[in-house]
Amino acid sequence: MTRTDPRGRTLRAVHYLVLALVLVLLVGPLVVPLLSSFKSGQEDLFGANADVLPRQWSTHAFADLFEKIPMGTYMANSAIVALLSIVSNVALATTAGYMLSRRGWRGRNAVFYALIAAMMFPFESVMISLFAQVRDLGAVDTLIGVWLPGAVAVLNVLLMRAAFLALPKEIEDAALLDGATEWQRFWRIFLPNAKGVLTVITLTTFITAWDEFLWPLVVLRSDENFTLMLGLASLQGAFGFDYRVVLAGALVALVPVAIVFFAAQKHFFRGMEEGGVKF
Repeated sequence: MTRTDPRGRTLRAVHYLVLALVLVLLVGPLVVPLLSSFKSGQEDLFGANADVLPRQWSTHAFADLFEKIPMGTYMANSAIVALLSIVSNVALATTAGYMLSRRGWRGRNAVFYALIAAMMFPFESVMISLFAQVRDLGAVDTLIGVWLPGAVAVLNVLLMRAAFLALPKEIEDAALLDGATEWQRFWRIFLPNAKGVLTVITLTTFITAWDEFLWPLVVLRSDENFTLMLGLASLQGAFGFDYRVVLAGALVALVPVAIVFFAAQKHFFRGMEEGGVKF
C-alpha cells in the first residue's frame, strides 16, 4: 500500500480523526474550565450565555490569587516536599531494587512477596496508624511529617528491580573479570543503564508529591505549613464561590507539572519501555 493509494490516505485520515477526537475528549474538559480563569468579572462562566473563549481577556483573577493567598509559600512548601520525596525515592528505590535483583541470598523471595502484598492495602486503610507514628515522632504539622509516608514507594522499588534484572548478565560478568567492586558495578553499570526508569520514578514522584491533598490535610495544622493543594482548597472559604480565582489557582498549580513533564517526556516514555518487563 503506497502513499498515493486512496485506501491508504483514507486510513490515515481515519487515524488522525480518531486521535483528534481522543485529544478533544481528554484535553477539552481540562482546557475549557482553565480558560474561564481569564474571563472578566462581567462574563458568565456557566450557562447558555457562557462562551468557551473569554470575550475580554483579564488577569484580574490571578492578581487576586497572589494578593489574598500566600501562593509563594504554598508552592515553596510543596516544592520542598517534592524534592525530599524525589531524593529519598531515587536513593532508596535504587538500592532496594538492586538488592532484590541480586540472586543467591536467602529471603529475597520472601521480601519480594511481602512488598507485593503491601501494595494490596490502600493508603486509607493504614492512614490512622501512619498518623500515630508521625505523631509519636513529633512530626505533626511539619513538612517532614508530610514527606515521611512517601519517602519510598513500593512500586518504585519493583520498577528498579525489573530494570536491573533486565540488564544482561554478561555485562556484570565482564565487570567482575575487570575487578569491579559491588559499589562500582552498581554506580557505573546498573544505574547508567536504568536512566529511563529513574526518569519515570522522578517524574511520577514529583507529580504525586505536588498533587497530594489527603495526607497533608491530616497532618498539617498551621497555614504557613500548608502545601499547594491545601492552599487551593482554602480558596473557596476565602473567596466564596468566585470560580475564576479557584481556576486561576488550578492553572498556576498545573504549570510546574506541565513544564517538568514536557521537559522529561522523551526520557519518560523511554523509561516506560525499559520498565515494561516482568517484575
